[in-house]
Amino acid sequence: MRGKWSQSGVPHRGWSCVGIEDLGEPVELCEMCESMDIRYVHSMQHPDYKGILGVGCICAEHMEGDYTTPRLREKRLKSAARRRISWPKRIWSLSHLGNLYLNIEGYNLAVYRQGGSDTAWRIAVTHRDSGRRQEGKRIYASAEQAQAASLDALLWAKDRLGG
Repeated sequence: MRGKWSQSGVPHRGWSCVGIEDLGEPVELCEMCESMDIRYVHSMQHPDYKGILGVGCICAEHMEGDYTTPRLREKRLKSAARRRISWPKRIWSLSHLGNLYLNIEGYNLAVYRQGGSDTAWRIAVTHRDSGRRQEGKRIYASAEQAQAASLDALLWAKDRLGG
């Protein structure tokens, strides 16, 4: 055993994932095994351990005692990374109000001017079946920046606004 796996006082099971992040490339060392460079960092928390550990998928599987969920979390991030490459090529439509919109995967994404300004753009996402809608809090300097950020809005909505 390596790293914290061999340290007394560090729990081996019963951890929970509190977040996952894509670093873009493997640039961080797994804080549990301390031997693997990782790209996808699973942030793990345990009630008997102070702090949060950033670990790779294999260590997350062992820590959670779940050999499916960590891989699914990572698969989702990998899919999002691929989508980010093709996302800017999407063709947006123009609404009768002059807003850009995209209907995709059961959602309506809208990019609109804040108060008619050319330098203040926002995003709204609506679940088309339920009508549940959420407006983004961030303001973007251009429509292009808001369109690029709309993929994150879609992924957020799929977790929280679904019918």
